[in-house]
Amino acid sequence: MESMHLIEVCVDSMESARAAVRGGADRLELCANLIIGGTTPSPYLIREAVGLGIPVNVLIRPRFGDFCFTEDEKREQLQSLAQLKALGASGAVVGALLPDGALDVEFLRACRAAADGLHLTMHRAFDVCVDAEKALEQAIALGFDTILTSGQRATAAEGAELIAQMVKLADGRITIMPGSGVKSTNIAALRERTNANAYHLSAKGTVQSAMQFRREGVPMGLPMMSEFELFRTDENEVRAARKALEKAR
Repeated sequence: MESMHLIEVCVDSMESARAAVRGGADRLELCANLIIGGTTPSPYLIREAVGLGIPVNVLIRPRFGDFCFTEDEKREQLQSLAQLKALGASGAVVGALLPDGALDVEFLRACRAAADGLHLTMHRAFDVCVDAEKALEQAIALGFDTILTSGQRATAAEGAELIAQMVKLADGRITIMPGSGVKSTNIAALRERTNANAYHLSAKGTVQSAMQFRREGVPMGLPMMSEFELFRTDENEVRAARKALEKAR
């Protein structure tokens, strides 16, 4: 189990990882492509982030979208998990569902084995499962250490009631970590409402691209997003969240 009042910051670049550490993060969740909810980062990024000196839990997710995976996608994830210990990661962040919305227990058991004793967090696949209470008990039985959740709502603030219920039901057997929309301005209220001890945030701000020449109207990915704005972790927001949580004790 984690120490009391842990702050985990989700990052997808070394720039953000360094900012999170400077701001006082206790742990990183490392991913790629945070703008689409996160995917598995490269081995290079994992090694570099581990070098910053705080625990790094790595998101294992092969693609954007739902959590009902093909056999090829499952094999890809198991291969990624098997590399983490050698890369120096402290943990893995995984999740998978069956078509009926239940946890894919068989695959998650294989994930537990592939992670080879590393800290294991269930990601927000939990938030779109059909039965939160059953999934909680299954996660505990599978040996997960943490569940990242917004309380099956769009944000943790909206889902605070269910998060509080999960904290009570968990009764110390697993860490319930609120995430999604967690900020310095609401983390103290979330602590009061949920009694959770660990919190997950990205603390992201917008940074302008270094590009001076800008060809407009030629999107490279998501048409609704500017190619010339980057999301980066704001170390001041991490620091403010840390202070707010400390005051909430």
